[in-house]
Amino acid sequence: MNKATKKQIKKVKPKDLPKVEQYLYSVGWSEEDEAFVARAAEFPSLAAHGDSLEDALREIKTVVGFVLRDLEETGEFVPKPFGKRSFSGRLVLRMPEYLHRKLALDAMQEGVSLNQLLNLKLEAKS
Repeated sequence: MNKATKKQIKKVKPKDLPKVEQYLYSVGWSEEDEAFVARAAEFPSLAAHGDSLEDALREIKTVVGFVLRDLEETGEFVPKPFGKRSFSGRLVLRMPEYLHRKLALDAMQEGVSLNQLLNLKLEAKS
């Protein structure tokens, strides 16, 4: 577990236990399983199946509820819901020297800072 992940995970008291609805869910069709599969972003090892989007979502929320209660009972760390996490807007990025040089040259040729260039490129891909 990396340092950033540890900051987003903290031990919670029962009264502060996040609500199942606060977690970030996704549901999609799986050809392999021939069912809808739901996942919770904060619990990447969990998945639940259903015959419909609604069934799969209901199932994953039930599973997350069980997991939250288990984590709380055993005193383990509970992931903070993604929507309750704060982000500073700062990011440290390592890259090969050749790429750093190329991007710096691109920024200079476009008349923007390297930071602005990277933000523009990232936004264009989102």
